[in-house]
Amino acid sequence: MPRQDALFDDDPLPDALPSAALPAGPATAAGAPLAERLRPRHLDDVIGQAHLLGGGKPLRVAFEQGRLHSMILWGPPGVGKTTLARLVAGAVDAKFIVLSAVLSGVKEIREAVAQAELARAQGRRSIVFVDEVHRFNKSQQDAFLPHVESGLFTFIGATTENPSFEVNSALLSRATVHVLKAMEGADQLQLLARAREALGAPALSDAAAQRLIGYADGDARRLLNAYENLVAQSAGQGDVIDEPMLERSLGEQLRRYDKGGDQFYDSISALHKSVRGSDPDAALYWFARMLDGGADPRYMARRLVRMANEDIGNADPRALRLALDAAETYERLGSPEGELALAQAVVYLAVAPKSNAVYKAWNAVRAFVKQDQSRPVPAHLRNAPTKLMKSLGHGQGYRYAHDEEGGFAAGERYWPDGFDDPPRFYEPVPRGLELRIGEKLAELRRLNDEARDGGSLDAGDSGGS
Repeated sequence: MPRQDALFDDDPLPDALPSAALPAGPATAAGAPLAERLRPRHLDDVIGQAHLLGGGKPLRVAFEQGRLHSMILWGPPGVGKTTLARLVAGAVDAKFIVLSAVLSGVKEIREAVAQAELARAQGRRSIVFVDEVHRFNKSQQDAFLPHVESGLFTFIGATTENPSFEVNSALLSRATVHVLKAMEGADQLQLLARAREALGAPALSDAAAQRLIGYADGDARRLLNAYENLVAQSAGQGDVIDEPMLERSLGEQLRRYDKGGDQFYDSISALHKSVRGSDPDAALYWFARMLDGGADPRYMARRLVRMANEDIGNADPRALRLALDAAETYERLGSPEGELALAQAVVYLAVAPKSNAVYKAWNAVRAFVKQDQSRPVPAHLRNAPTKLMKSLGHGQGYRYAHDEEGGFAAGERYWPDGFDDPPRFYEPVPRGLELRIGEKLAELRRLNDEARDGGSLDAGDSGGS
C-alpha cells in the first residue's frame, strides 16, 4: 500500500517519532477525494516543513515530548495546517474539537468548551482547532482566552492571513506562531509520484508535470484534485499523460493559474516596464492579461505601490497615495468592481512624470552606510533632556531652524564630524514636482556654501533647543 503523503521533503522523519495515528473516518472512504485519501495519518508520513519538523525544531520537539502548546499555524492553502493539528492531537491522545470560523458562532464555541470540560472530567486533554481563525471577530477570539489560560484546552488556529493583523494581540500573545511554507516543485513531484501509485495511473510527461505544478502554485490539495481529474479524463488514452491531455482536462484553468512559471514573472515585468515607459495602453493590456491569467489582484496592488515608489517618487507624490487608495478600494469592493480602481491607478502611474531619484538615493545610502564606520553623532545634534547631558555639551550650539531667516539655518552642519565634503545621494530629476524640489535644493545649497565660505555664521550662534 502506498504511503499517505500531503507534504514532502527529501529527509523523512525517523520512525522513532510518536505514531500520532489519526482515527479512521468518512474522510478516508474509498469515494473521498484523492487529497483526503492521501492525507498523512502518521507523523512519519509527513514530508516537508522541515523548518518546523526537522531535528530540534519546535513542532518536532512537541511531538517527541508529547508537550502541547497553543499555536497559530500560518500558511497558504493546501500546505497541511489541518493535518498537523490533527497529528498533534493524535500524538498526545487528545480529544480533537474542530471549529470553522466561517460556519461557527458563539453557540459552537460554547459547545466546544462543554466537550473539553467533559473530556477533562474523563481525564483526557483537549485541542480546539479553529480553521480560518482570522474570520472570527474580536469578541469571538476573546472567548477562548479564559479557557486557554485555565488549561481547559490547547488552542490551535489555522490562518492564511498574517496573524499580526488578523488575530487579537491577547490571543496571539498566548500562542506560538508557526509559519508553514508552500510546497516546492521537488516536493510536488514526489506528491505526484505517490498519487500516481495510489491511482495506478499512467506516467505523466515531464512537461505535463511542470504545467500541473505551475497550476497548483504550491497548493497540495489543488495539485491532487487536478491530477485526479486529469487521470479520470485520460483513462484509456495511452500509457503517458502528456501536455495536450492536460490542456483538454484543465483547459481555461491552466491559463488562469500559471502563476509559478516564467510567463507570470515575464508578464509582471512587462507591466512594470510599460508603466515606467509611460504607455498607459500597454500597461492596461498587461494588467488585464495578468488578472485574466489568475493573478491575485492584491498582489497586483502591491506591485503598483512599488511602481509608485520606484519609478515616480517625488516627481508626483500623489501617485503613491492613489496606488494605496486603489488597494484599499479593492479590499472594500472585491472583484470585479474593485479592479476598476486598480486600473485607474495603472493609468495614473503610466502618465505620471517619472523619477527614480529616491530609489537610487536609497540604494546608494544603504551601500554607503554598510561599508562606512559607525560615526558618533556631533555634540550639537545630540539630545539633552537632563542636566548631565547639557553639562556634557549635548545640544550646545545647535541652531533652531524655525528661528532663522526663511526657516533655514544656512551653514549649519548635520553630518558626523569628518565629512568636510559630504556625499550627495538624492539628486532630483528635472520632471514633475522634482523640478521644483531640485530648484529649491540648489538654492539651499548655495546659501550653505555662502555661509560657510564667508564665515558669516559662527558655530556658537544659537537658536531654539
